[in-house]
Amino acid sequence: MAKLHDDWQVLPHGPLTEVEPGLLTVVGQIPMPLGNFPRRMTVIGLGNGRTALWSPIPLREEAMARIEALGAPAFLTVPNGGHRLDLRPFHKRYPKAKIVTAPGSKARVAEAAGPVQTRASLGDRAKLVVLAGSGDAELAMMVQRGGEITLLTNDIIGHVAHPRGVGARVMARLMGFGPRARITRPARWFFVKDKAALAAQLREWSKLEGLRRLIPSHGDIVDRPAAALERIARSLD
Repeated sequence: MAKLHDDWQVLPHGPLTEVEPGLLTVVGQIPMPLGNFPRRMTVIGLGNGRTALWSPIPLREEAMARIEALGAPAFLTVPNGGHRLDLRPFHKRYPKAKIVTAPGSKARVAEAAGPVQTRASLGDRAKLVVLAGSGDAELAMMVQRGGEITLLTNDIIGHVAHPRGVGARVMARLMGFGPRARITRPARWFFVKDKAALAAQLREWSKLEGLRRLIPSHGDIVDRPAAALERIARSLD
């Protein structure tokens, strides 16, 4: 298990990119032998000068300034206990931000910082969902703009189609990441507690009117999410 960061540590990361107005995302890199492995933070503008950070990652100051210009971080969303690596320095930087996680991950997240809550009202822009079939240990989020929906998932779906470096490629394939969006081997071990319930959740999402994209915490954005979600659900049948 990686040691939790106490201080603000900026690891290699790409540009902070606008997916749509008020929705930003950035891919950071976790250094590994012979390569780096991607992890992603997504920033959701909630209006009224507030943002929610999904799986927070420390960025260079110019990128953090851009986030703060969109809105002060009001929610630090830790989708499961494995994504708490940088929570402590984020909490130090934004002490008024509320820490939110899944009910089954509350104890692990609280080891990094607290208090931790398992519910949050994000207004009309976004809604948190406890992933069905995960033992209440994993969150997802639905972000709405106009008639379109962006679905944020965490470890349950990986889409690392282009791992960088020999070590990252070996790790990605051994763990079942890519080249298509799929449930990875670690996710099956740790988060798939009820296959039927999870498959039903994925199929429900696949039928959402206006579903535009799926943004996983590890890997590339999925631009045809309905077909991918149905295919992944079939893998659980």
